[in-house]
Amino acid sequence: MKLHFSRQNGELDELIDDLMRMAGAHHPGIIREMIISALKAGQETDYLADLKLMRTTMKEMRYTNKVFGPFRDRKKVTIFGSARTLPDEPIYRKCVEFSRLLADRGYMVITGGGGGIMQAGNEGAGAENSFAVNIRLPFEQETNPVMEKSRNVIIYKYFFNRKVAFLKEAQAIALFPGGFGTLDEAMEALTLIQTGKSPPIPLVLIDDDNGDYWEPWFKFCRDTLLRRGLISGEDFSLFTITRDPVEAVQNIDDFYRIYHSQRFVGTTLVIRLNRAITPEQVETLEGEFGEIITPGSRLQITGALPEEQDQPDLLNLPRLIFEFNHFSYGLLKAFIRRLNSF
Repeated sequence: MKLHFSRQNGELDELIDDLMRMAGAHHPGIIREMIISALKAGQETDYLADLKLMRTTMKEMRYTNKVFGPFRDRKKVTIFGSARTLPDEPIYRKCVEFSRLLADRGYMVITGGGGGIMQAGNEGAGAENSFAVNIRLPFEQETNPVMEKSRNVIIYKYFFNRKVAFLKEAQAIALFPGGFGTLDEAMEALTLIQTGKSPPIPLVLIDDDNGDYWEPWFKFCRDTLLRRGLISGEDFSLFTITRDPVEAVQNIDDFYRIYHSQRFVGTTLVIRLNRAITPEQVETLEGEFGEIITPGSRLQITGALPEEQDQPDLLNLPRLIFEFNHFSYGLLKAFIRRLNSF
């Protein structure tokens, strides 16, 4: 039987409808497509390993939503850094201070759940303000003692599901010195924000007191990548480097002073605001950042658009909308910083 996502499956569509009613599924249109996708996979794929990958991915993502869902109204900061950092090292203590400051301001932290910087992040914030998204490895990475008894622990089989959790659930990312894994997370976060695949969020690189980790990395980006034309000058707006945990927390706080969040409705960029700005301020933004606006479009203050009814908790926020050029994501972060200056 050939299956269709449109309702052309006869009795099977009725059976799926009955199944969803019995289960009490929310958003049945979406759930129906997921069921059809699973059935199609069962028809088209006879290679068991591929089916196992799809099954486990779905199960891990479902559990991710279950763990994070009750905390949707709290901002979260993902912390990356070396698992090899020892508790008596200055950078460990700096991470503890940073995460404690975050918790004092109402944030939660997300770490990889292991030792080193991950443990420091959970230690500073406390288990009640923390998540641990761990990974099952051949050389077992135990959940750190801060989080080992917490309900906010997820242990993934697949790295890619874990990566989704790190970025999907975070309103900011903090990177401390680390090895290949930390650099991988830094490059992925930069790439996703630079290409618009992730919304703009604060990306704070927190260095040693002598600046011997991220500052040499910055010089490589400037003297090699930029000089060779492999990145553009505006890409340096995507991140901030600091040695001061207080400044790092303030950088995150300032990003959400007026800016709340964003989404696209068709080709229109909708920027949600914590409070409205004046027509004069709109005019200032338009004059200073006209190059990110598609010709013929203007900045407009509006309420929620009809297409945004799927996020009812955000409907009361004022909006700033325009047609974005889908290219200048570094300038878009600069635009948000300017917006927050009002």
